[in-house]
Amino acid sequence: MCANELLKKIFKGTGGLLLLLCLPSISFSSENEALQSCMQKTLLSASDSMTVGEIRATCQKKLEIESTDESAKQEEGIVAQRIQIDRENILKPFTIMAHRQNYILAAAHNFQGYSPDEYYEARGRSDFEIDSTEVQFQISIKTPLALKLFDTDIDLFAAYTVRSFWQLYNSDVSSPFRETNHEPEFWIQTESDLEIFGFKNVGNILGIVHQSNGQAGNLSRSWNRIYAEFIFHRGNFAFGIKPWIRIKEDIDNDDNPDITDYMGHAELTFAYKYNDHTFTLMSRNNLESGFSHGAVEVGWSFPLFDYPFLKGYMQYFSGYGESLIDYNNYVNRIGFGILLTDLL
Repeated sequence: MCANELLKKIFKGTGGLLLLLCLPSISFSSENEALQSCMQKTLLSASDSMTVGEIRATCQKKLEIESTDESAKQEEGIVAQRIQIDRENILKPFTIMAHRQNYILAAAHNFQGYSPDEYYEARGRSDFEIDSTEVQFQISIKTPLALKLFDTDIDLFAAYTVRSFWQLYNSDVSSPFRETNHEPEFWIQTESDLEIFGFKNVGNILGIVHQSNGQAGNLSRSWNRIYAEFIFHRGNFAFGIKPWIRIKEDIDNDDNPDITDYMGHAELTFAYKYNDHTFTLMSRNNLESGFSHGAVEVGWSFPLFDYPFLKGYMQYFSGYGESLIDYNNYVNRIGFGILLTDLL
């Protein structure tokens, strides 16, 4: 008898021989675990006329194809892989896709501290204290509105991103949300195969975006922009160039007329993926402002043990424009938490 599961297999040859096989008795000393697993599964469902050699050959061919596909994915680059994932999910009913990163920073500490002056004025009281450590989170989703618009390669999308700054640990003032930024946007996008200096331009976007904090009075902040975005990649490295033009408002209704002095007119984003680690860098308004009113954000996402649904996340921000209420205040902040959906 076999030590493990007994498998019966009938091979119908010229002599009608009944062959009783036990899988552990087959030597796999020279085969890898993937081949063993494939042969086990194939043996249970194979036809009676299939020999062990044929099962092994079938599995070897299957693993070779899978390996080739994986190599092709790596050659395509990480952005192309993200685009393919979107393609596979774009028409599934009841599906909303991730747009930007979705994350929760359980502890985000600003070494500069947050100014309470605006809140003093809004609330008519001077005892409203703001903690330097808070919870920050971002939820960002998108959905297609039209695909292959007018029988072209242009797709129309809509997205909504909300980013909140929550004084969870500030129980002295009932743990309020210090600031929440809302950002709906619409854009058209098209894919590209243009190659520049070895980098492939995989996508181009033209859109319009509104961003506001939903406040009134002296706390109100908002602006509207028309933007373009050009996305390039090569292997595991990708970057995006995102210029924009602010849509002017009536000066009497403009809560932040100098916002472009701090937010600038463009943003550069870089990303590199190494195994399951993703490193990102954002630079905004540094050259334009002579490095006086710019911003830099660095992110690192990493595996959490063997759990496949969440990743650990560290984010560092230095500069202006962390939030709309602080667009003209310098912030030097580091945060740690979890990432629900990654950029790549």
